[in-house]
Amino acid sequence: MELDFLESAPVRLTFGAALVAPPDAVYRELAEHTEDWPDWFSGLVVASRTPEGRQVRLSGGGQFWETVLAAHPSVRYAYRTDHTNAPGVSALVEDWHLTPAAPGTRVRWTIATDGAALYRALVRAARPALARTFRTSMRALDRRLVLPKR
Repeated sequence: MELDFLESAPVRLTFGAALVAPPDAVYRELAEHTEDWPDWFSGLVVASRTPEGRQVRLSGGGQFWETVLAAHPSVRYAYRTDHTNAPGVSALVEDWHLTPAAPGTRVRWTIATDGAALYRALVRAARPALARTFRTSMRALDRRLVLPKR
């Protein structure tokens, strides 16, 4: 499974947000500061680097082992799930696109996935909750990046 899955996935959810932080700062948080994701991404408990990419654990116990597919500084960060304990998942790619936009960055997060019929239905039904998680997380990330460090 590669980046072309983003176009062919049976379930594709896309969310967007405007941040004040510049694209280079947002990209560094996404791609280089893996261990800090739980500080700003709602529902994420642990994120750690692996030789291929990263491993993450969600508050509900879900775990994902991911391989980075694209890492283009200040522009794009994408990864696929190679293994998960989440039932019904057969394919999952997440793609983060960053676009300069006054005064900072336009962030677009795409989730492309496939799996058992029940899993696909649950992901579609979870769209509103995922949208809230994304908005909350982007606000937290922006605060983290634009407020003075103490």
